[in-house]
Amino acid sequence: MFVFGRGVRLRTQIVLLQVVVVALTLGIAFGVFAYVSEQRLSGEYGQRALAIARTVAADPVVRDEVNSYSSATAPRGAESDAELAGGRLERIAEETRTRTGALYVVVTDDTGIRLAHPTRDRLGEMVSTDPSAALRGAEVVIQERGTLGESVRAKVPVLQPDGTKVVGEVSVGISTAAVHDQLLRDLQRAGLLAGVALFAGVIGSLLLARRWHELTLGLQPPELAELVREQAAVLHGIGEGVVAVDTGWRTTVVNDEARRLLGIDGAPGVSVDEIGLTPWIVEVFRAAQARPVPAAVGDRLLVVTARTVSREGRELGAVLSVRDRTDVESLTRQLDAVRSMSTVLRAQRHEFANRLHLLSGLLHGGRPEEASQYIDELLGSGPLGAALPGMDALHDPYLRAFLAAKAAHARESDVLLRLGPNTWVDANLAVPVDVTTILGNLLDNAIEAARAGGSAVTEQVRPTPENVSGSADTGRSALDGIVPDSAAADHPLAQSDERTARSVREPPTDVPPVASPPRQVEVELVQEGSTLHITVADSGAGVPAELVDSIFTEGVSTRPDNGVPGGRGVGLALSRQVARALGGDLVLASPGSGECALPGAEFIARLPGVLEETGTA
Repeated sequence: MFVFGRGVRLRTQIVLLQVVVVALTLGIAFGVFAYVSEQRLSGEYGQRALAIARTVAADPVVRDEVNSYSSATAPRGAESDAELAGGRLERIAEETRTRTGALYVVVTDDTGIRLAHPTRDRLGEMVSTDPSAALRGAEVVIQERGTLGESVRAKVPVLQPDGTKVVGEVSVGISTAAVHDQLLRDLQRAGLLAGVALFAGVIGSLLLARRWHELTLGLQPPELAELVREQAAVLHGIGEGVVAVDTGWRTTVVNDEARRLLGIDGAPGVSVDEIGLTPWIVEVFRAAQARPVPAAVGDRLLVVTARTVSREGRELGAVLSVRDRTDVESLTRQLDAVRSMSTVLRAQRHEFANRLHLLSGLLHGGRPEEASQYIDELLGSGPLGAALPGMDALHDPYLRAFLAAKAAHARESDVLLRLGPNTWVDANLAVPVDVTTILGNLLDNAIEAARAGGSAVTEQVRPTPENVSGSADTGRSALDGIVPDSAAADHPLAQSDERTARSVREPPTDVPPVASPPRQVEVELVQEGSTLHITVADSGAGVPAELVDSIFTEGVSTRPDNGVPGGRGVGLALSRQVARALGGDLVLASPGSGECALPGAEFIARLPGVLEETGTA
């Protein structure tokens, strides 16, 4: 294994490693080629020598001459050797050697005595190598060293002209130097090809190093290792969910928090459309507008932010960050409920103060009978009954305070909020936050729809003690500390209080009947055991036909955005998810009908188990 110093750049390491690998591979391949080529050439030259030997041994003249010089019929001596040097066998052998380029062509008799040899001085001598195999009738191809040097030789038996008896042999040798020369020429060509392959490998290594440099954004191995450690520490240690995708919108990183909050698997390499994200979150992710957007997933309220990622002008993909706002939203709902209740209590305190001031004015003015009648009227109506008629049908104080606050909010928008005739809840809320979340969203949407869907009409309201309590309060407070109590009854302001009180007891007869405002919202709450049924209808324009099927989808709203933080289209989706998490549901009962008293939309919610049954029928 090659070890590089920390100062060597990654591109240089890649090039060097690739060059070493390519050179080592080519060296091994070259060695194998040389060995195989040598064996192949030796075999080819051996077969060539065998073919020459066979041709010479099959020549009839050679067979006849060798048979005539066999050990059984031919004498041996100097005269016979001289005869061999000028004989036909020597001439045939030399012609064959010259014509084929062989090192030698030797012919022997059946005892191994040379009858033909390139060196005439060797005629009549015993051959230097063992001829026994050929003399036994076998053909032999072997590499041996003889008197003429090392050669690849073939030995073939010579038979009688008209028989099968072996009378001699023909040995043909081709010098190994010729084999080596041919091998060298082959290796030179192979070396040239190896050089070209090495050059191509170097070029490929440079291109690979450049590509690797681009893929790693120029980061060195220590930086990459540190980046991996930081990713493991940050992405899996933070309290936010992170989903990262590449330029092809395939997931690269999904941390544990994202899996928990979004309820996804998050396997790497999967398309963002297939990992289980809701359509709304997928739309926000692909838009990547880098602004927080609320989204509901299951029973959780999340805030997601998507932004693109780039480095040195190169697009790398996009990242979706997910924050859980469920607990914060729950606390916000509780705080809103507390604020609503405190607002109602302050209004009641102010009303009671005004009424006490009026009673004080009546008593100081010597009108005890009128004061007694006024007290009876107060005891008959009650403070909450004046805020929203029919409130006595609700037992839970949380619902009463919440609806009183919503009624005040509706009055500010010039909308009349009223309870339905069948309203009856004789139990306390077990999960007030979830119930007010659903009820609040439905009422807010209905009030906004009624406000936008009708025209304002000024009402003529009959004077009541509540209407004039402010003037009595003003009159009495003006007397306090200025006019003595003994003269208060004769003071003009006290007389004004008397006239005011009389107007309360005797309302004028010329006031026309009160006209119902065209902007109305009706809410009806009905108890069924521990199940609460909620119906909310309004006098608005209703839900457009093209939005009926998608009204509960995140991001879908009948109202314009108008710069609302996080956009619109979350309330209904969240309310339905909360209702279904409780085992109930929220549906659009009617998108709107002009034939009804309230022509706007009507929503119905069924919330099982949200009431604590008291046992009262």
